[in-house]
Amino acid sequence: MVETEAGIQRRFGVLEKHLDERMRRLVAAAEAEALGSRGISTVSRSTGVSRQAIRRGMEELGEAVPQGTPHRIRKPGGGRKKATEKDRSLLADLEGLVEPTTRGDPESPLRWTCLSVRQLAQELARHEHRVSRQVVSELLHDLGYSLQANRKTVEGASHPDRNAQFEHINRRVRLCLRAGDPVISVDTKKKELVGDFKNGGRELRPQGEPEKVLVHDFVVPELGRAIPYGVCDVGSNRGWVSVGIDHDTASFAVESIRRWWRSMGRALYRGRKRLLITADAGGGNGPRVRLWKLELQHLADELAMEISVCHLPPGTSKWNKIEHRLFSFISMNWRGKPLLTYQVIVSLIAATTTARGLRVKAAIDSRAYPPGVKVAASDLATIHLKPARFHGDWNYTVTPSSSRGDSSKRLT
Repeated sequence: MVETEAGIQRRFGVLEKHLDERMRRLVAAAEAEALGSRGISTVSRSTGVSRQAIRRGMEELGEAVPQGTPHRIRKPGGGRKKATEKDRSLLADLEGLVEPTTRGDPESPLRWTCLSVRQLAQELARHEHRVSRQVVSELLHDLGYSLQANRKTVEGASHPDRNAQFEHINRRVRLCLRAGDPVISVDTKKKELVGDFKNGGRELRPQGEPEKVLVHDFVVPELGRAIPYGVCDVGSNRGWVSVGIDHDTASFAVESIRRWWRSMGRALYRGRKRLLITADAGGGNGPRVRLWKLELQHLADELAMEISVCHLPPGTSKWNKIEHRLFSFISMNWRGKPLLTYQVIVSLIAATTTARGLRVKAAIDSRAYPPGVKVAASDLATIHLKPARFHGDWNYTVTPSSSRGDSSKRLT
C-alpha cells in the first residue's frame, strides 16, 4: 500500500500542473476506481484532493457527456466569498469591539483580548453582522490576536548598580571556587499546604483514575504548611533542604545552613576557613535583618569560619542559583503528587536527581521559630561585621569572635 500511494503521488505530481479543477478530480477519481476498496481514502492522502471531490469525479466518470457540450470550469475568483468581502464593515466593527479591551503594547505585532470569540460573535450579531464564532476566531488570528496567559516579567524599578552587583557576585564566587572554598546559594521555596490537596502538574496513572484530592485549599490546622529552606552547594552540585513547620525567620534560615554543614558540607570542605553565601534581598535572610547577621555571628563562632554574604540586587530573586539548580527540579519531581505528610515531602525532595548528578538531602525541622524577635543594641554590638568597599549593605563578612581584627578595615 505504501508503494501504491507513492506511485499515485508521483504520477499526480507530474500531471497536476497541466490539469484544471475538473480534470484534477477526474484523474483522482480514475486512480480511486482502479484501486477499488479504500481507493478514495488512499488517493485523497496521496494527492490532497478531498474525498468529496473524488466522489464527485467518480460520478462524472460514469455520466455520458453529449458530444459538443462544453465543460464549465470555475473561473478565477469563483467559490464562496470571504465574510469580509460580503460584509465590508465587519472587520472595522470587530476591531472596534476588541480595541477597548486590548492589553499590552499597541505597537506589538501580536495583540490579545480578554473577550471570548463567542461573546464577540454575539455582540457582532447585535450590530447586524451574521458571523459565526469560528469566523471571528479566524479574523482575530489574521489581525494578530491570540489567547495568552500572564507572564511574570515586570520586576519593578531597576537599581542603578544592579549589573555591577552581579559582576561583583560572579567575581567573588569564582575566586572562592578556585580556592576550593564552599559557595552556597540559599532561599526559601514556596510554602506548601500539607494534606490531600491538589498539586500542579500531572503524573502517570491508569486511564480514568486520577488521584482524588480536596476541592478547597484550606489549611488543615493539625498539619499546617511546610516551609522548605534550601541550600545549594554551587561547587559540588548538592543540595540540602530543611522542611520547617513553624515560621520562616532568620533563625530558621541560619539553622538550615548549620544543618547543611553538619550533614554535607563538613565532609566536603574539612579544614576550610571561609564560606560564601549568595542570597536574595528579602525574607529572613535579607540584608537589613539584624537577626540574620546575629545568627550568622553565632554560626561563624561555632564553625570558626569567616562567613561572607553577597545579596542579589532587589527584585532579582528569581536569578538566584538555587531557583534553577534545585527548586525547579524539586517542583518537577513532585508534580501531580499530593503532599500528604511532612515525611512525604521530605521523601520527594530527597528523591530529586538530575542528569548532571544533583544529589539532595532533606529533613524535617520541628523546632519553633517565633517571629518578631528583636535584637538589642548590646547584641548588635557583638557582631563582627566587615562591609565590603562596594555596596557594604549588600556585601559583608562576619568573622569569628576569636579572630577579631580592626573593625575599620574594609574588604574589597
